[in-house]
Amino acid sequence: MIGSVKNKNCLLLQGPMGPFFRKLDKELRRRGANVHRICFNGGDFLYANKDNCRNFTGTPEKWPFFIARFLKKHRIQMIFLYGDCRYYHKQAKLAAAGLGIDVYVFEEGYVRPNFITLEKGGVNAHSSMPAEADDYRNDTPSKPVVHNQDVGRYAFQNWTLCTIAYYVAMRLLFWYYPGYRHHRDDSVLKEAFYGIRNGCRKIAHGIVERNLAAFISTKLTKRYFFVPLQTIGDFQISEYSPFVDMKDFIGVVMRSFAVHAPKDLFLIIKHHPLDRGRVNYNAHIRKAAKSLGIADRVLSIHDVHLPTCLMHAIGTVTVNSTVGIASLFHETPTIVLGKALYDIDGLTCKGMALERFWTRCRTPEKQLFNRFRARLIEQTQCKGSFYSGFPGTLFKSV
Repeated sequence: MIGSVKNKNCLLLQGPMGPFFRKLDKELRRRGANVHRICFNGGDFLYANKDNCRNFTGTPEKWPFFIARFLKKHRIQMIFLYGDCRYYHKQAKLAAAGLGIDVYVFEEGYVRPNFITLEKGGVNAHSSMPAEADDYRNDTPSKPVVHNQDVGRYAFQNWTLCTIAYYVAMRLLFWYYPGYRHHRDDSVLKEAFYGIRNGCRKIAHGIVERNLAAFISTKLTKRYFFVPLQTIGDFQISEYSPFVDMKDFIGVVMRSFAVHAPKDLFLIIKHHPLDRGRVNYNAHIRKAAKSLGIADRVLSIHDVHLPTCLMHAIGTVTVNSTVGIASLFHETPTIVLGKALYDIDGLTCKGMALERFWTRCRTPEKQLFNRFRARLIEQTQCKGSFYSGFPGTLFKSV
C-alpha cells in the first residue's frame, strides 16, 4: 500500500469525519515521516494533532495558489486525502501532478464491510486497477479471503457520533474559516434532525419490513431485478455517470423495465442506508410506477438484508455502486450505467443496452471474478474500519 515513509515529507488534507487521520498522522511520524496537516474547518481542526496543523482560511479561489506554494515550500513528497472529487482535493491533485508528488486516496471499502480503500493516484473511476479481463485471466488463483466479521463492529455508532461532533465543531468555528465551502449541506440542526429521523425510520422499517426478506427469498426468488440506490451528493453520480441524481436514474430504469421486461417479473428498489434520515423515494417510486402501469410489479424497500436481495435476484442494475461488486460475488448478472472500476467484460454486462438486459443478462464468469477480487483486495484494500481500530496492513508494500 504505502510502503516506507522514513524521512519522507507527508501532507494530510481532509480525512473521514473522525479521528482516523489523527491516528494516521501519529503512525506516519512513528515510522519516521515528517508530517504536515492542513485544516479547512473546525471539524478538521477538532480531529487534528495541534502541533503540526496549518489552517487554510482563505476562499476557494485562493486555494490553488496556496497549495502549490505549500507543496514547494515544504518539499512535500506524499499527500494523503479522503475522496478525490472534492474541490480542494482535485486542486491539490492537479498541483501534485505538476510537481511529481505521489497522492494516496482513501475511500470506503470496495469490498465491504471489512475493508477500507487506499489507492495511489485515485479511486473509483480514477482507479489504477486494469480495465480489461485479459489482465486478470492469467493471475494465479488465490485462496479465498477470510473475513473478520468483527472488524467494523460499532463502526456505525462511532460514525454517527463523529459526524455530529464534526459538524458542531465546523459551525462553532465557522468565523475562523470564513472562506470555507463544504461539499454538502453543513447545517448542524439539519444533521441532528436527519440523525433522529434516521433512528426513528430504522425502527419503523424493522417493523414494516420484518417479513420481506422471507417473502423475497421464497415467493419472489429469481422473479425480480434489483436496483440499489446511492447517496444524495455522491460524487460517483455527479462525476462518473450520465444522471443528474437518483430520481433521474430511477426514472430511466423504471421506464425501461416497464417497456422491455417480461410482464411477470418484478423490480425491487432499495434505498441506501446512509440516506435513511435524509430522503425517502417511496412516493416518487409509487407515482412513477402507477403512471407506467407497473404499480403491482415494483417494490420499494429500505433495510432488507442486502445479500438476500442480491442472491435471489435475476440481475442487478446500478449506476456504479460498490454493491455491484457484491452482486458479482453472488454470481448475479450486473449492468453498470455509469463508470465503475469493476465494469469489465466477462464480469458485468458491459456494452449491453439496458433494454436488452431484462431478457439477455449474462452471468459473471466465476473464475474471472475470483481473480479480479483477489487482486482488488491485494492492491487496494486494507482490512479495518475508519471508525474502529487502525488497519494493520496499511503500510505494506504491494
